[in-house]
Amino acid sequence: MTTMTKDLIIVPVFNEENHVHALVMRIRDAYPEGDLLVIDDGSTDRTREEIEKAGVSWLCHPFNLGYGVAVQTGYKYALGKDYEYLLQIDGDGQHDPAYIPIMFREIKTTAYDIVIGSRFLMPGSYRMEALKMAAIKLFRAIIKFTTGQLISDPTSGYQVMNRRVFRYFTADDFPTDYPDANIIIALHNQGFKISEVPVLMVANSEGRSMHRGFFNIIYYFFRVFLAIFITTITKKKKRIEGEEI
Repeated sequence: MTTMTKDLIIVPVFNEENHVHALVMRIRDAYPEGDLLVIDDGSTDRTREEIEKAGVSWLCHPFNLGYGVAVQTGYKYALGKDYEYLLQIDGDGQHDPAYIPIMFREIKTTAYDIVIGSRFLMPGSYRMEALKMAAIKLFRAIIKFTTGQLISDPTSGYQVMNRRVFRYFTADDFPTDYPDANIIIALHNQGFKISEVPVLMVANSEGRSMHRGFFNIIYYFFRVFLAIFITTITKKKKRIEGEEI
């Protein structure tokens, strides 16, 4: 049986008791025609109570499995429920839901398979740690070198995609630990068309980040670079063997 709407919005959250209820209300106001699913990645605070209070559909991991697993849970749900389009938005309030209709319109009226919301295409004063900004610039350069396409915000989690993309993301080799710039290269290698639209983002009001701390940031960079290397080598190997993936 198919769903009443073809659009799904997923919100991965972990310990977001102070943001999730208000965010759900804002998403509903911005795009009432879409279905909404919150994925609680094993929160240990009152996040689940706030989700239930908001009256929204939700799934809950028994313990924290990480951001990549949380969004892949949403991809698998969307595939199983026969949705045609999926938008993901972070649960910490950094992404403005006002851009949801714009992003859905972009994916539906163009030939693109995935559209990324870019904070760097929107004039503003988004501030970022120097080390993170340097890494983003390096990721841009690597993506440009390997794909020929300039992606201004390769680490943005604000994305909308068609069914072909989120079906591809349900594969067992999806990099659930750090799905960032490496995913963009993998999508390009598979022939998917990628675009960006300007969106407004704000820094987390509580100063939290999944990559906060010098050593966490360095480890994150290392894992993403390793994933990029593996993605590139895998593609080259398949080309040599004459295979198509």
